[in-house]
Amino acid sequence: MKAAILKTFGSPLAIEILPAPILGTGEVIIDVVATGVLPYAKEVFSGERKYLLNLPVAPGLGGIGRVRAVEPDATRLEVGEWVLCDPTVRSRDNALTPDITLQSWSARGKGGLHLQRYFHNGSFAEQMLVPTENAIPIGSIDPVGAGLSRSEGKSPL
Repeated sequence: MKAAILKTFGSPLAIEILPAPILGTGEVIIDVVATGVLPYAKEVFSGERKYLLNLPVAPGLGGIGRVRAVEPDATRLEVGEWVLCDPTVRSRDNALTPDITLQSWSARGKGGLHLQRYFHNGSFAEQMLVPTENAIPIGSIDPVGAGLSRSEGKSPL
């Protein structure tokens, strides 16, 4: 799959081919259709903000896409469904004070970096792997309005 990769802080993003994500229990693979660019992205990519971020990475904080694959523990999400991808990934082994990472963007401490190594690449890639609870159904939308061309029916990346 194609992705925009940040290899080192201060370098421009480069379009490269990455392996497709591999689905595991409690996860969903999303075909990314649209994402935003935060106004301070340049400060993150330059290293000025000094975010904890494992490089290289396909950045991109959340996005809109369609479900490509789900695991059997998902009882309501369906392949082809439109979802919003919440970038806030929380550890599941301490519900009261979970470790947190913003997928492909920043991490909070050692536990957040551990999460980031697994939920690594973000929405500047054609596909992303997200925890099932981070794929939020948004109902039916017009594919053209979501950034897809009518002729291709796929992401322009």
